[in-house]
Amino acid sequence: MNTVTGFILTRQWRDTPNGLELVFWLSTNEGPVKIIVNDQEPVFFVESKIDISGPFHKSTLALKTLNHDPVSAVYFGKQRTLQDEREKLNNSGITLYESDIKPDDRYLMERFIFSTAQIQGHFKKKGSFQETYNPVAGTANYTPELKVLSIDIETQGLSGKLYSIAAYGEDDAKVFLNGHDLHTETTDSYNGEKAVLNAFFSWLNSYDPDVLIGWNVVDFDLDYIEKRCKSLSIPFATGRGGENASLIRPQSSRQNTLSRIPGRIVLDGIQLLRLGFWNFERFSLEYVARELLGIGKKISNPSDRVDEINRMYAEAPEKLAEYNLEDCRLVSEIFKKADLLNFAMARSKLTGLAMDRYGGSVAAFDFQYLPKLHREGFVGYDVGHNKNPVTSPGGYVMDSQPGLYKNVLVLDFKSLYPSIIQTFCIDPLGLHLEEDEPVPGFKGADFSRDTHILPGLIEQLWKERDKAKKEDNRSLQLAIKIIMNSFYGVLGSSGCRFYDPKLASSITLRGHELITRSKDFIEEQGYPIIYGDTDSVFVHVKNSRPDEARIVGENLATGLNQWWKDNLRSELRLDSSLEIEFETLYTQFFMPTIRGSQKGSKKRYAGLALKESGEELLEIKGLEAVRSDWTPLARSFQLEVIQRVFEGADVEEYVRNTAEELINKEHDPELVYRKRLRKPLEEYVKNIPPHAQAAMQLDNPGRWIEYYITVNGPEPIEKHRSPLDYAHYLTRQLAPAADPILGCLGLNFDKITGNQLEMF
Repeated sequence: MNTVTGFILTRQWRDTPNGLELVFWLSTNEGPVKIIVNDQEPVFFVESKIDISGPFHKSTLALKTLNHDPVSAVYFGKQRTLQDEREKLNNSGITLYESDIKPDDRYLMERFIFSTAQIQGHFKKKGSFQETYNPVAGTANYTPELKVLSIDIETQGLSGKLYSIAAYGEDDAKVFLNGHDLHTETTDSYNGEKAVLNAFFSWLNSYDPDVLIGWNVVDFDLDYIEKRCKSLSIPFATGRGGENASLIRPQSSRQNTLSRIPGRIVLDGIQLLRLGFWNFERFSLEYVARELLGIGKKISNPSDRVDEINRMYAEAPEKLAEYNLEDCRLVSEIFKKADLLNFAMARSKLTGLAMDRYGGSVAAFDFQYLPKLHREGFVGYDVGHNKNPVTSPGGYVMDSQPGLYKNVLVLDFKSLYPSIIQTFCIDPLGLHLEEDEPVPGFKGADFSRDTHILPGLIEQLWKERDKAKKEDNRSLQLAIKIIMNSFYGVLGSSGCRFYDPKLASSITLRGHELITRSKDFIEEQGYPIIYGDTDSVFVHVKNSRPDEARIVGENLATGLNQWWKDNLRSELRLDSSLEIEFETLYTQFFMPTIRGSQKGSKKRYAGLALKESGEELLEIKGLEAVRSDWTPLARSFQLEVIQRVFEGADVEEYVRNTAEELINKEHDPELVYRKRLRKPLEEYVKNIPPHAQAAMQLDNPGRWIEYYITVNGPEPIEKHRSPLDYAHYLTRQLAPAADPILGCLGLNFDKITGNQLEMF
């Protein structure tokens, strides 16, 4: 037997005439490895007292439900048989446990294999890869060097003729062009779509990448290629060793198409950026490339793109090939700049989920929690077992004290919810164990002090994050942060098998207590709290210089940390994992009122943050200046007004001049609204919003609509004909953007721009 260590690229189960078969593809130092496992049986659990019979066999185990009822394992020959029996038994009112775990996931999680594995087996060479059956598999620590290929297609419109396929890798690049006798260093022509596709598949199999990347690559590029393969009656042979691939199309338009390409991961740049909390006003390749790389596509105007692509294909195919390949290169450079491959890999190694699974917080929780639960002697429920309609309260948000301030400190609980879970022993298993002196929760919950799983997972992740910080591994830090912060959301979701309102409430209500008692402590020191939001408090330090305010912030954080340690030890006999940080000093700070009210708003403010380097940085949250559904003019206008007020500069003249320039048509390009259609256009029936009205004037509207408000109502920019409604832009864009902060100075937009408004 030989031993190899590798990273799991793809996994799947399939039923065969001989039973269940699991297939895993790994990237190893020795090249690709295919593992076939056919000695496993699909299984679920049922209470031992339940008498059932069918195409399965039962085995009594030393396991219990969380209600402490003994269970038996029910084994099947095929997964489809398990699924059929599961439906029958559920319809009979019989409670099943873990019947919804996929067999390939169970195989890995029970061996604590989180994407990296050590394999012992007999390996046979099968062309470009090795293959083994029923090896001994265990966990390992391994970081692969993955071979990546960026792909992109060009077509006649969204569904017309295939023009070309481009592929860009570290050491090779190729464009497969349909028609035109063009042969260059990177481009070859082929006669017809079938020839183009077959040539691409052959080259792909030869290049043999581990990862395919692209921009909307599954929902457009691969979706188009698969449909073309079906219409042309050729295999969709993008898998390793020429294996056929498939796509799983969702039932809902809100979900993404899933790719199943044996031996190859498919990563979409848009999905990974969103998962990693990258914020862009638009996620088009053009926009993101300009923001991250400082360069854009060769055709930057989306309204001209289709016509220009058609023109290039007909008149300048060499230019189309360059354009196609450049898009691939841009995607590749974005992946490098944002470190998306390492981020996806780190997340997979922490959660056990496949790299191309962008959601899956519940599945990630299962992967980490269930094997440990089994070692404690218990099994988990099926998802959806708890029908309790009660929801847990959200994070605590204080009423704000609106106004304009100098020297506002922000004290922040570092990773509040994970630290609450760890400190107060909040855990699904611990909730179901009885002890004489449990840790009290909320909504009637009590938790075991000594027997729990989730606090230990948090502790381990915290150690991993500290290690990642020392190594300056930002991708790993981000992956850990996302996973830790997902635990609360998972426990509060009915899609979690451990869902119980007591769990989530014991987290959020404890957070309420921490914020309110921290507020009392700080105010007892003589410093008023002007706002608080979930894990932060905003402290006003009156009559202080910035350097003095910073010292106050550091002292308050130190004092508050010690106060919580002492109180938790004396009140609950708990060691505190809570950590309050002095996060930010705002030398200037603005908290607005709710529009049309004197009451302070929530989750909306602006502040001039003083960094330790001495640099001042304007930070804005929730205001119009950072909202993409407001016009560019309103956003830049509010930003300038805030900056002028913070700097003590003249603001009235700027407001008056901007209003006058607007009326004089000097800002027309900045008056475009851009909004997304959230549902099919035909579903907009009553109270049709402006962007939907504009979309209805287009033959083929996309998901994002850009439009003006004119004297004749909304008009898309593609069919803009009527004069703009400048009164609308004055009263619905500029005025509400400026008035909240102008009011702090005793001013308002109407008085400053009275003459202009009278024109309407």
